[in-house]
Amino acid sequence: MNQGSFTIIENTPLTGSVYRMRLAGDTSAITAPGQFINLRLDGFYLRRPISVCDYDDSTVTVLYKILGQGTEYMTTLRSGAALDVLTGLGNGFDLSDAGESPLLIGGGVGTPPMYRLCRELIAAGKTPTVILGFNTREEIFYEEEFMALGARLILATADGSRGVKGFVTDAMVGLDYTYFYCCGPEAMLKAVWRAAKTSGQLSFEERMGCGFGACMGCSCKTITGYKRICKDGPVLRKEEILWDD
Repeated sequence: MNQGSFTIIENTPLTGSVYRMRLAGDTSAITAPGQFINLRLDGFYLRRPISVCDYDDSTVTVLYKILGQGTEYMTTLRSGAALDVLTGLGNGFDLSDAGESPLLIGGGVGTPPMYRLCRELIAAGKTPTVILGFNTREEIFYEEEFMALGARLILATADGSRGVKGFVTDAMVGLDYTYFYCCGPEAMLKAVWRAAKTSGQLSFEERMGCGFGACMGCSCKTITGYKRICKDGPVLRKEEILWDD
């Protein structure tokens, strides 16, 4: 984990509620797709954890959705503003078990970490299929970016206004894949966990306090005991997850 000052390069809307923010700074602690950063915002006690969408040697890109006062405040930040940022948080996805044809599944703001993961899998010679799930066509974002990577992309909308009508699990029906990776709300993760035909990894979107394992506020139960989503996760393997019901 590194703590440093990052400068906002871009902070622009992608939909009515989803924004893309690009930050310039030291990204050396970011080592795997699926990790997250933690932003300090003036006037707010807790930092805001945001999944990493993409990064290079000097910049990091995150996508965030307006969900409360903190993310609403983030939309007011302008290019040139400086933010205190913790980087290199979380374990990220392990690509070693992907096989030749992995399936990537993102639901809403679970989409961003799938982008970097998709980039790295394609660079490794894999042929990923990507399912992105949204409520309506108006909420869809990053479709063109995934297409530009060369991935096979399947969209699903709950109201049927675009792509497969229904949830991401409906879009999974009939697909052949060697492994799966998934990020999204817990209800979606549980549904994918039940529907998946192979082993896989799931990234959890727990509410966090410190973001680096000190407060134990985001602990969840696994077959080997409690794990901290911010430190031991956010990625857990399918076989270790225990659901409450």
